[in-house]
Amino acid sequence: MRVFVTGGTGWVGHEVVDDLLDSGHQVLGLARSENSANALTAKGVEVLRGTLDDLDRLTEAAGNSDAVIHLAFDHDFSRFVENAEQERRAIEAMGKALVGTDKRILITAGLALLTPGRVVTEADMPPPFDPNFPRLNEVAAAALAERGVRVGSVRLAPTVHGIGDQLFLAILAGLARQTGVSAYIGDGTNRWPAVHVSDAGRLYRLALEAGAPARFYHACAEDGVPFRAIAEAIGRALDLPAEARPPEHFGALAPFAAADAPASSARTRETTGWRPTGPTLLADLAQPAYFAR
Repeated sequence: MRVFVTGGTGWVGHEVVDDLLDSGHQVLGLARSENSANALTAKGVEVLRGTLDDLDRLTEAAGNSDAVIHLAFDHDFSRFVENAEQERRAIEAMGKALVGTDKRILITAGLALLTPGRVVTEADMPPPFDPNFPRLNEVAAAALAERGVRVGSVRLAPTVHGIGDQLFLAILAGLARQTGVSAYIGDGTNRWPAVHVSDAGRLYRLALEAGAPARFYHACAEDGVPFRAIAEAIGRALDLPAEARPPEHFGALAPFAAADAPASSARTRETTGWRPTGPTLLADLAQPAYFAR
């Protein structure tokens, strides 16, 4: 397949691209910077220079490809509303080229906060639009599905871990260094699903090769790791105490730090043959290099 990929140099995206290439697929990658373009070119990826605002280019690239994988998102939280709308328009533009075809598009979503307190499965629909969290990727995907587009959402665990991680775990480690304590909320028994970045990257390809028969795919190798165990692992790595702190300690991250968000990937494994092989979250965090600066 010739697959158009956005966000192909990101934390998960670079694994997606590598796995597609290793499996014999061709990749057309969107690059908004010279560094990204050079990184993709070095791998043998055909590069499309542009951004998520170049809607005509996105439509043309999607139409000239056999499938689309969308991972790009600007995580500048000072412009979150604008960035969410930018992503919605981009998904709409790419999907427009797929209406009336059998081509597939996979977007990227998250597992956290979907069904607090109980195990979320692939049968669970995303919640209605929430103005307090105005990301619109699932809204855009639902609109494409209504138009007959074969769209699927890969829901990533909040902890997509691995050496080089700059996401939630790196943020928690930074907060621990800043405050002198690796914190959790309450008794810390709330659970976070987890997946190694290499396993997450491979799932996108397997979903495409399986014909993307499902609407939702769950990238979680572990259904739920207690948040206290995560805090304790970070504490051991940084030689800091792990202690309970009020939600205010975490600032804007508090809703995620407090979330009990267990998830199942049983249906995903059944429909795609996905079998995670990477290290567990706690084994990964035990590596001395994980939080090296």
